[in-house]
Amino acid sequence: MQHEFRNRIYIVADVDPLDVDGVRTVEVGVGVWLVAFIALLPFYGRLQDDGRGWWLWTCMAGFGLGLFGLEYCRRRRKARAVLREAAGATGSAEEQG
Repeated sequence: MQHEFRNRIYIVADVDPLDVDGVRTVEVGVGVWLVAFIALLPFYGRLQDDGRGWWLWTCMAGFGLGLFGLEYCRRRRKARAVLREAAGATGSAEEQG
């Protein structure tokens, strides 16, 4: 597909989205925050001495908030599946009638 805008032509690829509900993306993000926290844990004393102790707690906050985001995405995925099933059941009932 091509779009022309102000003497320029933009080509848009016909590509399907990979991750519509975001669950996998949030899972990876939560995992990265947890790994960063665990990796910094042995250096807690040194981080405190250098005034960078907040790095450790930022990782913990990212992990905790990511868990909330993960639950939100999972509920959203479930709600979308229910709506999709309801729309499919309504569509098939109308076709039979």
